[in-house]
Amino acid sequence: MSRFARFAWGLLAYDVAVVAWGVYVRATGSGAGCGRHWPLCNGEVVPRAPRVQTLVELSHRLSSGTALVLTAVLLVWALLAYPRGHVVRRGASVSMALMVAEALIGAGLVLFELVAHDASMKRALSVCLHLVNTLLLLASTALTAWWASGGARVRLRGQGVAAWAAGVPLAAMFIVGASGVVTALGDTLFPVTSLAAGFAQDLAPGAHLFVRLRALHPLVASMTAAAIIASSSVLRVLRPGRTVRLLSFATSGLVLAQVGAGLLDVALLAPVWMQLVHVVLADAVWISLVLTAASALSTASDAAVTGSAHQVEEPAGAQQ
Repeated sequence: MSRFARFAWGLLAYDVAVVAWGVYVRATGSGAGCGRHWPLCNGEVVPRAPRVQTLVELSHRLSSGTALVLTAVLLVWALLAYPRGHVVRRGASVSMALMVAEALIGAGLVLFELVAHDASMKRALSVCLHLVNTLLLLASTALTAWWASGGARVRLRGQGVAAWAAGVPLAAMFIVGASGVVTALGDTLFPVTSLAAGFAQDLAPGAHLFVRLRALHPLVASMTAAAIIASSSVLRVLRPGRTVRLLSFATSGLVLAQVGAGLLDVALLAPVWMQLVHVVLADAVWISLVLTAASALSTASDAAVTGSAHQVEEPAGAQQ
């Protein structure tokens, strides 16, 4: 593996850690720790006598800023190391654009005060937009690392059922992810002291939308998990290569772990540490899904299937 590839994989791991720290900021209500100021914190570069919430929010900004710088390094390195038109260049360019968008969305949340105890629909839409951008960022960075490690280009045309088997679970992850971030927001804004109190709050006539989603999210997540496991089985049949097999099994295992973590999260009334485990597993499932799809729909996988078909046809022709 080249040094560039190792750097790209390391950046991907770092991005996942930054996402997890962002969840910690939201779960602890520290999103307004720097006030309505960005990029400054409470109007200062280095706040004096900061509160705990200020330190938490400031550390998240610093870690996010570091991710932005590292992604810029990734892009410059890709431009220097790979020829014009190379897929790694494109992946790094998309990652940079999405990282800039990630920073702008985060700034918007602060400047429009869609943090802390805000329970508006604008905040719900904003966190969903944030989630979609984050998933796309993780996907582009993962694909950049994958291609730099020798992965073949992805080809969608002519893939037939395999394209659907790879694409449907990816689309479903956006839906379950959006319901998940709003549910997590509801857990933060409307905490409960017991499962019974939580169920009563969910079913109350005037319950907030964030609260009502707490009952819907597990159903959506279970359906998505079943779809992912089924699609993984289909891809193993349609693309019987070693890499697809290993990645699809890893995806199925991560999905089962994620479902278990979700159930534990509900049972424990969503403690902060469990929310962090939940989001890291969700990101791992997403990345594994993206890489499984990239392997199954790659030109190399397509060539392997074609070659296998020729091997089956040749003996029949010889017998004739």
